[in-house]
Amino acid sequence: MIKRLVVLTLLATLTMGLSSIAFAQTDSTAVVEESIDDKINAVFGPVTNAIETVVFFTVPTGREIDSPVVGSDGKFERTEDEEIVFEKVEEKIPFVLIWLIVGAVFFTIFFKFINLRGFKHALDVVRGKYDNPNHKGEVSHFQALTAALSGTVGVGNIAGVALAVSIGGPGATFWMILAGLFGMSSKFLECTLGLKYRKVNADGSVSGGPMYYLSQGLANKGMGGLGKVLAVLFAIACVGGSWGGGNMVQINQATEQLIAATGGETSIFYGNAWVFGVIMAVIVGVIIIGGIKSIVKVTDKIVPIMVAIYVGAALIVIFGNLGEVLPAFGKIFGGAFSSEAMYGGFIGVLIMGFRRAAFSNEAGIGSASIAHAAAKTDEPISEGIVALLEPFIDTVVICTMTALVIVISNYGTYTPIEALEGAVTTGNAAGISLTSSSFAQTMSWFPAVLSVAVILFALSTMISWSYYGLKAWTYLFGEGKASSLSYKALFCLFVVAGSAITASSVFGFGDAMIFAMCFPNVLGLYFLAPEIKRDLADYFARVKSGAIKRYKA
Repeated sequence: MIKRLVVLTLLATLTMGLSSIAFAQTDSTAVVEESIDDKINAVFGPVTNAIETVVFFTVPTGREIDSPVVGSDGKFERTEDEEIVFEKVEEKIPFVLIWLIVGAVFFTIFFKFINLRGFKHALDVVRGKYDNPNHKGEVSHFQALTAALSGTVGVGNIAGVALAVSIGGPGATFWMILAGLFGMSSKFLECTLGLKYRKVNADGSVSGGPMYYLSQGLANKGMGGLGKVLAVLFAIACVGGSWGGGNMVQINQATEQLIAATGGETSIFYGNAWVFGVIMAVIVGVIIIGGIKSIVKVTDKIVPIMVAIYVGAALIVIFGNLGEVLPAFGKIFGGAFSSEAMYGGFIGVLIMGFRRAAFSNEAGIGSASIAHAAAKTDEPISEGIVALLEPFIDTVVICTMTALVIVISNYGTYTPIEALEGAVTTGNAAGISLTSSSFAQTMSWFPAVLSVAVILFALSTMISWSYYGLKAWTYLFGEGKASSLSYKALFCLFVVAGSAITASSVFGFGDAMIFAMCFPNVLGLYFLAPEIKRDLADYFARVKSGAIKRYKA
């Protein structure tokens, strides 16, 4: 019954993709394009709304805030004096956010702040100082880290942070950093389990992740039935998320940025976005056909270069405006606790920062454990230790750099409400534009570099999510070549579809499926955390005694 449900879901998504591509391959006018997207929204909308209602269920905070009234055209309603019309609404917190943050805080305390005390050892492990060439696996610690990072470092670091700071004010940055630090503990736990319960196939390839530690780990505790249900639910959500949020959303944003950077309506891709989709689909296909070994050969080069360029540019802006750095931090820390915050007050700023961190580093989602399961080591704890660096790099470093650049360069030259209206009408495009203009104030040439970065960020995210989705797919349908190739072909098909359509329901579905992954995953983590706590104590005891050898000085 469950597999029938999976097949029906996949067929519905495939039909949507084929319809999109059929449209993309015609010389349609803008009116036809809208009608096709409207038809897709009409079919997919009810499904997306139902899933979002469950995944993004909200909990009222008991307070009211002023919210701008949005008209049917997606723009704010205004008075005759062009003043934005506000209405009182009850403030609500998405339960998925509570689920992730409470879990992260609990695991941080439970593991005695492993996010801090394990940091130095994590750097040693990722640098290869404890690598044993005889251990099983497919990739090195560093390659596993870059593969997982490529799935989290993306458009959200560029666009999402800009919107968070615009809407929630500079104070959102503080809560974003705090959430990233707590998220390190969740990432440690899930990636340790990913390797501990991985499956080494006859050909030496590895399959791992929540599907395996939920089913096997809970079975060891006499909860096999619950484990299987959670594993299947996770796998279904992961496949859907890999096609939507990990693929179509990424290529769509990259396409928009490319068109904007190459002349807008005069761009050769304007009205022919599917052409870029085909180009990217071919590139993605060539990379993912070889599995994780082929993927990490790309990610271990692209990710360090992307991060170095982006952080380097941010540092140029920061050092070029040293006089504004302390005032910027003052705004960040002051705004974090201010009841006079720009949008939603103190609770609103806290929610905005936590939401951006959770959406960016995916701690608790479980996706990264699929990549880390392929690492060459027989010590699950060591890989979990390496994994805790991800939220630090993604959120504490990259997201904070973006926020600082925006606060230093633009704070005071725009209002949160204007940025919010941009978010309503253009989504991430508004955030990318704001980040781009922030860098451009110091480096006029950087927007062109940012356009390339957005495409590379999107590419790296897509290839990592293709691997996550593949492992979830083969868990459901078997490890055979036919099963693997069918998934990869469908994934490339959705690359083309994502570049051509603008159906909001499709993108909403993809994001909802990704966050649906956290419910079975975090629930399982609570049951499995005690055994990892024992393993962690044993691991550090063996490191201290020298039983775990250090191979490099």
